[in-house]
Amino acid sequence: MRRLALKPRADWQAAVAELGLLWHSDAEGAYWDESAAYAFSMAQIEVIEDATEAVHRLYVEAADVIVRDDLLMSSCGIPAAWHGPVREAWRRRSPALDFGRFDFAWDGTGDPKLLEYNCDTPTSLLETSIVQWFWKEEVFPQADQFNSLHEKLLARWQTIAGALPGRRVWFTHFADHAHEDTMTTTYLRDLAGQAGLETFGLLIDQIGIDAEGHILDQDDYRISALFKLYPWEWLATEEFGAAILPHLHDTVWLEPAWKMLWSNKAVLAVLWDMFPRHRNLLPASFIPGAVGPDYVAKPVLAREGANIEVVSHGEVLARSGGNYDASRMVFQQRYPLKDFGRGYPVLGSWVVAGEAAGLGIREDGLITGNRARFIPHIIED
Repeated sequence: MRRLALKPRADWQAAVAELGLLWHSDAEGAYWDESAAYAFSMAQIEVIEDATEAVHRLYVEAADVIVRDDLLMSSCGIPAAWHGPVREAWRRRSPALDFGRFDFAWDGTGDPKLLEYNCDTPTSLLETSIVQWFWKEEVFPQADQFNSLHEKLLARWQTIAGALPGRRVWFTHFADHAHEDTMTTTYLRDLAGQAGLETFGLLIDQIGIDAEGHILDQDDYRISALFKLYPWEWLATEEFGAAILPHLHDTVWLEPAWKMLWSNKAVLAVLWDMFPRHRNLLPASFIPGAVGPDYVAKPVLAREGANIEVVSHGEVLARSGGNYDASRMVFQQRYPLKDFGRGYPVLGSWVVAGEAAGLGIREDGLITGNRARFIPHIIED
């Protein structure tokens, strides 16, 4: 695993924007950073693939345990009113794209260690699947890349198409200023169209509810299947969430409510309790100090590196702000991240239906936040 210094393409901004990456940079600098690339051997990629699929299997086993325990479900941030629906969705295995991004800490030696799993509304999808592939084809045409994400997502849409009533699906997202949610949702909608589905689009605040509690689109058509780039933990605490509960299963939700079992940090402590000393896990606990003097404190529910503390022997090495609930924390043993020259890389390894599907790398300080840079990668041999 090496970090290569490169000269960016002269027209890189236009090149990535044409592929849909409109949020490639802002006033503070570039997000898409092709002044560097990480190079891996094929053997190293196989290590990442193995770790990805092994950890996904652990999550499946953990979900089977969590759904049987109301206390654990509450510890995962799932409101009591949603325990039954989440439990039913898991036991029925409601249709899902079943995709997500495992964030691993690794320097190319030893075993990759799981930091967390982003599986409800995972970001960096378009840049991993499409943008870095086209970059590689232009800059390193003879090299390979760990990247079958596009093909696996398309295949997954084809697999679940028959479970969507009328082979129709609506797509919704929040109208974000940077257009990241817009373009990510548009990309997934395009894949669904390629899979033969009829698709419709609307913003999250355009969804309505009829007198019976069924959800409607902006034209008052009942939404039979909905892909939402909007977190379940937000929806479940809103008035809208309470209103749709009685008829929740009349709509196919993508992703389904059972994703709440995984899209939290509490599951890290559950995993360590179930699989202590697993080679791809770091010790994690709800109890301060239980994982040793070097640890990272994370809220059970938070996003983009918010409200995190990195502590070593009582000294706070890094701290991030945020507005998430810091009263419910998980403590994870600190991994000694390696600075390859311009920050610490976190390896985002994608999984689709249990199969490793691609790699996206972000660089930042000790805490990977929303200012992290995306760095492309290649396979050297």
